Amino acid sequence: MLEEQGYAMERYDPWYADDPRLLQQEYDFICATEVVEHFHHPAREFTTLFRLLRPQGQLAIMTKLVIDRQAFSGWHYIRDLTHLCFYCRPTFHHIAQEYGAELSWSGPDVLFLQKH
Repeated sequence: MLEEQGYAMERYDPWYADDPRLLQQEYDFICATEVVEHFHHPAREFTTLFRLLRPQGQLAIMTKLVIDRQAFSGWHYIRDLTHLCFYCRPTFHHIAQEYGAELSWSGPDVLFLQKH
């Protein structure tokens, strides 16, 4: 959709579009839609994402969030064996603090982290 609006876009996926040169560039905007729950090493992978962002760049994330312990036990999201990490709002507040980013929400499962 962004390409249709005239934005230059790149696609990276370690399984389906593995192009290491894309990890050597900087970006104004990175979109991770239904991706962060697949991270094997979240600290390492978030560090990489923030390294790739230019100053004032935005990391947009869409993922289902844990609401509470009771809801978690019957949650469909945990049954997907590719889902290794689960996040809640306080987790993203911590990530924002850890990487010096400003956090904003654009709905229950969509957030933006702006690098300073």
